[in-house]
Amino acid sequence: MTKGFIKSIAAAAVLAAGLVHGAVAETLNVGAYPANPPWEFKNTDGSFEGFEVDLVNEIAKRIGYDVAIQDLGFQALFAATSSKRIDLAISTISITNERLQNQSFTQGYYDSDLALVSAKEAGITSLADMKGKPVGAISNSTGEAWIKANAEKYGFGEYKGYNAQQDLILDTQLGRVAGAVGDIAGFQFAFLKMPKMEVDERIKTGDQFAIMMTKDHPLLEKVNAAITEIKNDGTMAKLHSKWLGVDAAEGTATVTVLDIPKAQ
Repeated sequence: MTKGFIKSIAAAAVLAAGLVHGAVAETLNVGAYPANPPWEFKNTDGSFEGFEVDLVNEIAKRIGYDVAIQDLGFQALFAATSSKRIDLAISTISITNERLQNQSFTQGYYDSDLALVSAKEAGITSLADMKGKPVGAISNSTGEAWIKANAEKYGFGEYKGYNAQQDLILDTQLGRVAGAVGDIAGFQFAFLKMPKMEVDERIKTGDQFAIMMTKDHPLLEKVNAAITEIKNDGTMAKLHSKWLGVDAAEGTATVTVLDIPKAQ
């Protein structure tokens, strides 16, 4: 056997290995709005981190893909999936029938509910305890809309709107309002460093966060199947505990396998 023949075999082996590697390590292109902790945010070195970042990395590992995350504005995510610039988008995107007309979604993995919160020393344990008491929310938020729609039912006292979450929480902690209503995940994340605050009652909205994909993307079923595995083996529940500081409630989308949503 000549040296030239041996070199030819070696070169062919290297080329074949490269082709196999390329087939295995296809890239899942992900779009994310990075100013959205604890779901996605950028570290000082520019790398992405967060609940949904961990989730897409886990999905990619299970389906045999690499991940490349692009920094996009929230509204740009919709155009990027439609144009196939990215395969999927994360950033606490709620499933809606309107969006399903032009995009595909995986099963939901988080119930985007509201919550009543208060200082632990305030003696508030539920919405029933808020009768006649002042309540706050972020101005023009879903929390504010819910308070106004339910003011008569619960007999809330004075309503106070805030421009920033930190101001709302501070006034609640100081007793300037007896309780606050807003996104439960935002409160849970903030309370990881605020042991004197607590979630008193979860307020169901029916909304769910999911991964958004190009309409009828060929990987939709495979990505969704990976999410099912991640729920069934407890990985999703671990992500919930890691990033929100509490266990996922029984019966929520975080621990319940769901169907792929369809447009109506």
